[in-house]
Amino acid sequence: MAEPYPFSAIVEQEEMKLALLIAVIDPSIGGVLVFGHRGTGKSTAVRALAALLPKMQVVAGCRYHCDPQADPRACADDCSLRRGRKPAELKSKAVPVPVVDLPLGATEDRVVGALDLERALTAGVKAFEPGLLALAHRGFLYIDEVNLLEDHLIDLLLDVAASGENVVEREGLSVRHAARFVLIGSGNPEEGELRPQLLDRFGLSVDVTTPEDLASRVEVVRRRDDFERHAAAFLAKWKRKDGQLRRKLTAARQRLDDIQVPDGALERVAELCMKLGTDGLRGELTMIRAARALAALEGAKSLNDDHLRRVAPAALRHRLRRDPLDEAGSGVRVERALQEVFGT
Repeated sequence: MAEPYPFSAIVEQEEMKLALLIAVIDPSIGGVLVFGHRGTGKSTAVRALAALLPKMQVVAGCRYHCDPQADPRACADDCSLRRGRKPAELKSKAVPVPVVDLPLGATEDRVVGALDLERALTAGVKAFEPGLLALAHRGFLYIDEVNLLEDHLIDLLLDVAASGENVVEREGLSVRHAARFVLIGSGNPEEGELRPQLLDRFGLSVDVTTPEDLASRVEVVRRRDDFERHAAAFLAKWKRKDGQLRRKLTAARQRLDDIQVPDGALERVAELCMKLGTDGLRGELTMIRAARALAALEGAKSLNDDHLRRVAPAALRHRLRRDPLDEAGSGVRVERALQEVFGT
Protein backbone atom coordinates (compact mmCIF):
# COMPACT_ATOMS: atom_id res chain seq x y z
CA MET A 1 0.00 0.00 0.00
CA ALA A 2 1.42 3.39 -1.03
CA GLU A 3 2.34 5.87 1.68
CA PRO A 4 0.15 8.99 1.78
CA TYR A 5 1.50 12.46 1.18
CA PRO A 6 3.08 13.98 4.35
CA PHE A 7 0.77 16.33 6.23
CA SER A 8 3.61 18.76 6.98
CA ALA A 9 4.40 19.08 3.27
CA ILE A 10 0.99 20.53 2.34
CA VAL A 11 1.47 24.09 1.10
CA GLU A 12 -0.71 26.84 2.64
CA GLN A 13 -4.39 25.88 3.32
CA GLU A 14 -3.67 26.79 6.95
CA GLU A 15 -7.30 27.04 8.04
CA MET A 16 -8.11 23.58 6.69
CA LYS A 17 -5.06 22.00 8.32
CA LEU A 18 -5.78 23.65 11.67
CA ALA A 19 -9.45 22.59 11.58
CA LEU A 20 -8.46 18.96 10.93
CA LEU A 21 -5.93 19.00 13.78
CA ILE A 22 -8.51 20.49 16.17
CA ALA A 23 -11.11 17.85 15.20
CA VAL A 24 -8.59 15.09 15.94
CA ILE A 25 -7.65 16.52 19.34
CA ASP A 26 -11.33 16.71 20.36
CA PRO A 27 -13.57 14.48 18.17
CA SER A 28 -16.66 15.72 20.08
CA ILE A 29 -16.39 18.91 18.00
CA GLY A 30 -18.23 17.04 15.26
CA GLY A 31 -16.00 16.82 12.22
CA VAL A 32 -14.97 19.19 9.46
CA LEU A 33 -16.67 20.37 6.28
CA VAL A 34 -14.28 21.50 3.54
CA PHE A 35 -15.73 23.41 0.62
CA GLY A 36 -13.65 24.57 -2.29
CA HIS A 37 -12.27 24.05 -5.76
CA ARG A 38 -11.23 20.67 -7.06
CA GLY A 39 -7.54 19.84 -6.83
CA THR A 40 -6.86 21.93 -3.70
CA GLY A 41 -5.65 19.06 -1.50
CA LYS A 42 -8.84 18.23 0.43
CA SER A 43 -8.64 14.43 0.27
CA THR A 44 -4.82 14.57 0.41
CA ALA A 45 -4.99 16.39 3.75
CA VAL A 46 -7.45 13.90 5.29
CA ARG A 47 -5.35 10.86 4.37
CA ALA A 48 -2.17 12.59 5.44
CA LEU A 49 -3.67 13.41 8.82
CA ALA A 50 -4.74 9.81 9.45
CA ALA A 51 -1.22 8.62 8.66
CA LEU A 52 0.13 11.23 11.05
CA LEU A 53 -1.74 9.79 14.04
CA PRO A 54 -0.22 7.08 16.25
CA LYS A 55 -1.52 3.58 15.60
CA MET A 56 -4.45 2.53 17.76
CA GLN A 57 -4.89 -0.66 19.79
CA VAL A 58 -7.76 -2.92 18.73
CA VAL A 59 -9.02 -6.32 19.83
CA ALA A 60 -7.36 -8.90 17.58
CA GLY A 61 -9.88 -10.34 15.15
CA CYS A 62 -12.59 -7.79 15.98
CA ARG A 63 -14.34 -6.47 12.89
CA TYR A 64 -15.39 -3.26 14.64
CA HIS A 65 -11.98 -1.90 15.78
CA CYS A 66 -13.02 -2.23 19.42
CA ASP A 67 -10.69 -0.77 22.02
CA PRO A 68 -9.43 -3.52 24.39
CA GLN A 69 -10.12 -1.14 27.29
CA ALA A 70 -13.64 -0.25 26.14
CA ASP A 71 -16.81 -0.94 28.05
CA PRO A 72 -18.02 -4.35 26.73
CA ARG A 73 -21.59 -3.02 26.59
CA ALA A 74 -20.50 -0.61 23.84
CA CYS A 75 -19.23 -3.41 21.61
CA ALA A 76 -21.05 -5.54 19.07
CA ASP A 77 -22.65 -8.86 20.02
CA ASP A 78 -20.06 -10.92 18.13
CA CYS A 79 -17.06 -9.12 19.64
CA SER A 80 -14.84 -10.95 22.15
CA LEU A 81 -15.47 -8.21 24.71
CA ARG A 82 -19.17 -9.10 24.75
CA ARG A 83 -18.49 -12.79 25.28
CA GLY A 84 -17.24 -12.36 28.82
CA ARG A 85 -13.53 -12.03 28.07
CA LYS A 86 -11.59 -9.80 30.42
CA PRO A 87 -9.30 -7.11 28.94
CA ALA A 88 -6.24 -8.92 30.31
CA GLU A 89 -7.25 -12.09 28.46
CA LEU A 90 -7.69 -10.40 25.10
CA LYS A 91 -5.10 -10.27 22.37
CA SER A 92 -4.67 -6.82 20.88
CA LYS A 93 -2.76 -5.37 18.01
CA ALA A 94 -1.80 -1.94 16.72
CA VAL A 95 -3.42 -0.86 13.47
CA PRO A 96 -3.39 2.42 11.49
CA VAL A 97 -6.25 4.82 12.08
CA PRO A 98 -8.80 3.98 9.35
CA VAL A 99 -9.92 6.39 6.66
CA VAL A 100 -13.10 5.08 5.02
CA ASP A 101 -14.56 6.61 1.86
CA LEU A 102 -18.33 6.75 1.60
CA PRO A 103 -19.09 6.78 -2.16
CA LEU A 104 -22.12 8.72 -3.39
CA GLY A 105 -23.61 5.61 -4.98
CA ALA A 106 -23.34 3.43 -1.86
CA THR A 107 -26.40 1.43 -0.86
CA GLU A 108 -27.87 1.54 2.62
CA ASP A 109 -26.73 -2.04 3.25
CA ARG A 110 -23.16 -1.15 2.29
CA VAL A 111 -23.17 1.76 4.75
CA VAL A 112 -24.79 0.21 7.82
CA GLY A 113 -24.14 -3.50 7.17
CA ALA A 114 -26.43 -6.37 6.25
CA LEU A 115 -26.95 -10.12 6.28
CA ASP A 116 -23.89 -12.08 5.16
CA LEU A 117 -25.46 -13.87 2.21
CA GLU A 118 -22.47 -16.14 1.59
CA ARG A 119 -22.59 -17.62 5.08
CA ALA A 120 -26.36 -17.80 4.97
CA LEU A 121 -26.30 -19.80 1.72
CA THR A 122 -23.30 -22.04 2.45
CA ALA A 123 -23.67 -22.66 6.19
CA GLY A 124 -27.28 -21.75 6.83
CA VAL A 125 -26.18 -19.27 9.50
CA LYS A 126 -27.59 -15.81 10.00
CA ALA A 127 -24.51 -13.63 10.33
CA PHE A 128 -23.92 -9.90 10.10
CA GLU A 129 -21.57 -8.36 7.54
CA PRO A 130 -20.34 -5.00 8.93
CA GLY A 131 -20.67 -1.93 6.72
CA LEU A 132 -18.69 1.25 6.22
CA LEU A 133 -19.77 2.69 9.56
CA ALA A 134 -18.16 -0.24 11.38
CA LEU A 135 -14.98 0.10 9.35
CA ALA A 136 -14.76 3.82 10.20
CA HIS A 137 -15.17 3.35 13.97
CA ARG A 138 -12.42 5.25 15.86
CA GLY A 139 -11.18 6.70 12.57
CA PHE A 140 -12.39 8.97 9.77
CA LEU A 141 -15.43 8.72 7.53
CA TYR A 142 -14.69 10.77 4.44
CA ILE A 143 -17.42 11.87 2.03
CA ASP A 144 -16.32 13.60 -1.13
CA GLU A 145 -19.00 15.69 -2.86
CA VAL A 146 -21.02 15.49 0.36
CA ASN A 147 -23.49 18.05 -0.98
CA LEU A 148 -24.57 15.46 -3.60
CA LEU A 149 -25.20 12.67 -1.07
CA GLU A 150 -28.67 11.09 -1.26
CA ASP A 151 -31.19 12.10 1.38
CA HIS A 152 -31.70 8.61 2.85
CA LEU A 153 -27.97 8.28 3.51
CA ILE A 154 -27.92 11.71 5.11
CA ASP A 155 -30.67 10.60 7.49
CA LEU A 156 -28.62 7.53 8.43
CA LEU A 157 -25.54 9.63 9.13
CA LEU A 158 -27.52 12.07 11.26
CA ASP A 159 -28.83 9.24 13.45
CA VAL A 160 -25.42 7.65 13.91
CA ALA A 161 -23.63 10.97 14.47
CA ALA A 162 -26.11 11.86 17.22
CA SER A 163 -26.03 8.49 19.04
CA GLY A 164 -22.49 7.25 18.37
CA GLU A 165 -23.79 3.79 17.53
CA ASN A 166 -25.21 1.93 14.57
CA VAL A 167 -28.35 -0.16 14.96
CA VAL A 168 -29.34 -2.64 12.24
CA GLU A 169 -32.57 -4.62 12.36
CA ARG A 170 -33.44 -6.56 9.24
CA GLU A 171 -33.81 -10.11 7.87
CA GLY A 172 -34.19 -11.45 11.38
CA LEU A 173 -30.98 -9.74 12.54
CA SER A 174 -30.68 -7.28 15.39
CA VAL A 175 -27.18 -5.82 15.69
CA ARG A 176 -25.90 -2.85 17.64
CA HIS A 177 -22.31 -1.63 17.56
CA ALA A 178 -20.36 1.54 18.36
CA ALA A 179 -19.74 3.88 15.42
CA ARG A 180 -17.78 6.91 16.55
CA PHE A 181 -15.72 8.62 13.90
CA VAL A 182 -14.55 12.02 12.75
CA LEU A 183 -16.83 12.97 9.87
CA ILE A 184 -15.03 14.79 7.07
CA GLY A 185 -17.02 16.13 4.15
CA SER A 186 -15.78 17.97 1.09
CA GLY A 187 -17.44 19.43 -1.93
CA ASN A 188 -17.78 22.21 -4.44
CA PRO A 189 -20.47 24.75 -3.44
CA GLU A 190 -21.19 25.44 -7.10
CA GLU A 191 -22.60 21.90 -7.45
CA GLY A 192 -25.34 22.25 -4.84
CA GLU A 193 -26.03 23.14 -1.24
CA LEU A 194 -25.90 20.87 1.76
CA ARG A 195 -29.03 20.01 3.70
CA PRO A 196 -29.27 22.25 6.81
CA GLN A 197 -29.66 19.25 9.13
CA LEU A 198 -26.36 17.74 8.01
CA LEU A 199 -24.63 21.10 7.69
CA ASP A 200 -25.31 21.79 11.37
CA ARG A 201 -23.77 18.46 12.37
CA PHE A 202 -20.34 19.50 11.15
CA GLY A 203 -18.48 21.23 13.94
CA LEU A 204 -16.18 23.26 11.71
CA SER A 205 -16.52 24.53 8.15
CA VAL A 206 -13.61 25.85 6.10
CA ASP A 207 -13.18 27.19 2.61
CA VAL A 208 -10.20 26.27 0.45
CA THR A 209 -9.19 28.00 -2.75
CA THR A 210 -6.58 27.57 -5.42
CA PRO A 211 -3.40 29.50 -4.49
CA GLU A 212 -3.37 32.84 -6.26
CA ASP A 213 0.28 33.80 -5.90
CA LEU A 214 2.94 32.48 -8.23
CA ALA A 215 5.36 31.24 -5.56
CA SER A 216 2.75 29.08 -3.81
CA ARG A 217 1.51 27.50 -7.03
CA VAL A 218 5.05 26.67 -8.10
CA GLU A 219 5.83 25.15 -4.69
CA VAL A 220 2.68 22.97 -4.73
CA VAL A 221 3.56 21.59 -8.17
CA ARG A 222 7.23 21.09 -7.23
CA ARG A 223 6.44 19.14 -4.06
CA ARG A 224 3.74 17.00 -5.61
CA ASP A 225 5.91 16.12 -8.61
CA ASP A 226 8.82 15.32 -6.31
CA PHE A 227 6.58 13.06 -4.19
CA GLU A 228 5.28 11.12 -7.20
CA ARG A 229 8.71 10.67 -8.79
CA HIS A 230 10.86 10.12 -5.69
CA ALA A 231 8.43 9.03 -2.98
CA ALA A 232 10.92 7.38 -0.60
CA ALA A 233 13.27 10.36 -0.54
CA PHE A 234 10.40 12.83 -0.22
CA LEU A 235 8.86 10.93 2.71
CA ALA A 236 12.24 10.74 4.43
CA LYS A 237 12.69 14.50 3.98
CA TRP A 238 9.42 15.29 5.78
CA LYS A 239 9.50 12.43 8.32
CA ARG A 240 11.02 14.58 11.06
CA LYS A 241 8.43 17.37 10.79
CA ASP A 242 5.56 14.87 10.73
CA GLY A 243 7.07 13.20 13.80
CA GLN A 244 7.21 16.51 15.65
CA LEU A 245 3.59 17.22 14.79
CA ARG A 246 2.58 13.70 15.87
CA ARG A 247 4.14 14.22 19.30
CA LYS A 248 2.49 17.63 19.55
CA LEU A 249 -0.93 16.11 18.81
CA THR A 250 -0.44 13.34 21.36
CA ALA A 251 0.53 15.87 24.04
CA ALA A 252 -2.47 18.07 23.16
CA ARG A 253 -4.87 15.15 23.59
CA GLN A 254 -3.41 14.39 27.00
CA ARG A 255 -3.67 17.97 28.31
CA LEU A 256 -7.07 18.79 26.74
CA ASP A 257 -9.11 18.17 29.91
CA ASP A 258 -6.81 20.43 31.94
CA ILE A 259 -7.35 23.53 29.78
CA GLN A 260 -9.18 26.20 31.77
CA VAL A 261 -12.12 28.12 30.31
CA PRO A 262 -12.58 31.56 31.96
CA ASP A 263 -16.12 32.80 32.54
CA GLY A 264 -15.30 35.91 30.53
CA ALA A 265 -14.57 33.75 27.48
CA LEU A 266 -17.96 32.07 27.80
CA GLU A 267 -19.67 35.45 27.97
CA ARG A 268 -17.89 36.79 24.88
CA VAL A 269 -18.68 33.66 22.88
CA ALA A 270 -22.36 33.89 23.83
CA GLU A 271 -22.41 37.60 22.96
CA LEU A 272 -20.82 36.89 19.58
CA CYS A 273 -23.38 34.20 18.72
CA MET A 274 -26.27 36.42 19.83
CA LYS A 275 -24.98 39.24 17.63
CA LEU A 276 -24.78 36.86 14.65
CA GLY A 277 -28.21 35.37 15.38
CA THR A 278 -27.13 31.72 15.31
CA ASP A 279 -29.87 29.19 16.08
CA GLY A 280 -29.47 27.00 19.15
CA LEU A 281 -26.37 26.70 21.31
CA ARG A 282 -24.29 24.35 19.19
CA GLY A 283 -22.26 27.28 17.87
CA GLU A 284 -21.17 28.34 21.38
CA LEU A 285 -20.31 24.77 22.39
CA THR A 286 -18.33 24.13 19.22
CA MET A 287 -16.43 27.39 19.48
CA ILE A 288 -15.42 26.74 23.11
CA ARG A 289 -14.36 23.16 22.34
CA ALA A 290 -12.38 24.23 19.29
CA ALA A 291 -10.64 27.03 21.18
CA ARG A 292 -9.81 24.64 24.02
CA ALA A 293 -8.33 22.15 21.54
CA LEU A 294 -6.29 24.95 19.94
CA ALA A 295 -5.01 26.00 23.36
CA ALA A 296 -3.99 22.41 24.07
CA LEU A 297 -2.23 22.19 20.72
CA GLU A 298 -0.22 25.31 21.51
CA GLY A 299 0.63 24.26 25.07
CA ALA A 300 -1.41 26.96 26.82
CA LYS A 301 -2.98 26.42 30.25
CA SER A 302 -6.21 28.23 29.42
CA LEU A 303 -7.91 29.49 26.30
CA ASN A 304 -7.83 33.20 25.56
CA ASP A 305 -9.35 35.71 23.16
CA ASP A 306 -6.78 34.93 20.47
CA HIS A 307 -7.83 31.26 20.44
CA LEU A 308 -11.49 32.25 20.24
CA ARG A 309 -10.91 34.70 17.37
CA ARG A 310 -8.98 32.13 15.34
CA VAL A 311 -11.62 29.39 15.56
CA ALA A 312 -14.71 31.60 15.30
CA PRO A 313 -14.98 31.72 11.47
CA ALA A 314 -14.75 27.94 11.10
CA ALA A 315 -17.14 27.30 13.99
CA LEU A 316 -19.81 29.83 13.00
CA ARG A 317 -19.78 30.68 9.28
CA HIS A 318 -22.01 27.71 8.33
CA ARG A 319 -24.52 28.39 11.12
CA LEU A 320 -25.65 31.85 10.03
CA ARG A 321 -29.12 32.56 8.72
CA ARG A 322 -29.33 34.27 5.37
CA ASP A 323 -29.96 37.98 5.62
CA PRO A 324 -31.54 39.38 2.43
CA LEU A 325 -30.59 42.90 3.59
CA ASP A 326 -26.91 42.02 4.00
CA GLU A 327 -25.08 40.94 0.86
CA ALA A 328 -21.82 40.24 2.71
CA GLY A 329 -20.70 36.62 2.86
CA SER A 330 -20.89 34.65 6.08
CA GLY A 331 -17.15 34.93 6.65
CA VAL A 332 -17.30 38.72 6.41
CA ARG A 333 -20.24 38.82 8.84
CA VAL A 334 -18.33 36.76 11.39
CA GLU A 335 -15.25 38.98 11.09
CA ARG A 336 -17.41 42.07 11.49
CA ALA A 337 -19.04 40.69 14.63
CA LEU A 338 -15.62 39.69 16.01
CA GLN A 339 -14.45 43.29 15.68
CA GLU A 340 -17.49 44.51 17.60
CA VAL A 341 -17.19 41.97 20.44
CA PHE A 342 -13.44 41.53 20.78
CA GLY A 343 -12.17 44.82 19.32
CA THR A 344 -8.95 45.04 17.33
